[in-house]
Amino acid sequence: MQQLVVDGIDIYIDGPEEDEHAETIVMIHGWPDTYRLWEPQVAALRHRYRCVRFTLPGFDNSKQRRSYTLDATMRILLHIVNSVNRKQPVILMTHDWGCVFGYEFYMRHRAAVSRIVGVDIGDANSETTLRSRSLGQRMMLNGYQNVLALGWAIGGGIGNLVTRTMAGIMKVPSPREHIYSGMNYPYYILTAGNIGSYRALVPFKPRVPMLFIYGIRKPFMFHSGPWTEMLAARKGCKVVAFNTGHWPMVSEPERFNQVVLDWLDGVAEAAPKEEGDGEVVVAEEQAAAGDDAAA
Repeated sequence: MQQLVVDGIDIYIDGPEEDEHAETIVMIHGWPDTYRLWEPQVAALRHRYRCVRFTLPGFDNSKQRRSYTLDATMRILLHIVNSVNRKQPVILMTHDWGCVFGYEFYMRHRAAVSRIVGVDIGDANSETTLRSRSLGQRMMLNGYQNVLALGWAIGGGIGNLVTRTMAGIMKVPSPREHIYSGMNYPYYILTAGNIGSYRALVPFKPRVPMLFIYGIRKPFMFHSGPWTEMLAARKGCKVVAFNTGHWPMVSEPERFNQVVLDWLDGVAEAAPKEEGDGEVVVAEEQAAAGDDAAA
């Protein structure tokens, strides 16, 4: 394993470093996880792909508790990708909030991404998805998000207790010792609308091959039917439903890994770069402006 530090974020790289043709997969987790989420995937993929993992800024309970604006998060992702991509487009593997940030990164820097594996989050914020939910589902969604936002606002031991209690109710697979209130800042930003609001998020419209995997055993979906139908109809794209909850890569890791490998094999020869040819390095001035972080 190779380790780097980028903008104070610990980066872990597993894979055939000696193979200059090995593609790089950048794995971005969500709430309330860390880089450890992807261990089963790294074990299955590292023999053929360079697997890059890290804990999202603000999610590491061994570091200072702070929140990050959308632009600051995008800047950090840009620095990470530019540090590991060998000047070639990367494959994004994303889950939960990692999808939100990964999709936004793609929309801002399309030439830096060759393919996308999205897990359980699709067009979550579209009007179609919002209209598809019942009143009870909307109340449930707003309820847990508000509780997690409150956990961030309280902080300390009580904030941690609130966060871990909610994680227990939601049957989160992440180890309890790695869960703390600092991970909740995206929900605080989402509900309070400050500290760098997410209103600037660009609607996600993938133009590269995409594999979308989602679990069906949930109170509500984070995508709409029309969106998955549109995606499945596109050349090089695939939609796969798992009989799991929100974490199919944890509940059924062997099947998940095989689906990913089969899909990557199927599109490997037919995945041209979206824009231009040659090396890919996204210049710093192309990154979105914004404060580095907000307390």
